[in-house]
Amino acid sequence: MKKVQVSLMLLFILIAFFFNILGLMDLVSIFITAPILFISLLIFIIYLNERNRFRGF
Repeated sequence: MKKVQVSLMLLFILIAFFFNILGLMDLVSIFITAPILFISLLIFIIYLNERNRFRGF
């Protein structure tokens, strides 16, 4: 199940990166694509950080 979540997050990052490239070519607004890429990367990093956290005794 965790491999599916990680692969979906990586797929979402790739799609957001593609849209960001379209934004850099002025085909889509960069003000829409940049936050989408940032949020997708942020969610992925938060997910990777949460998995191995020590929660106490």
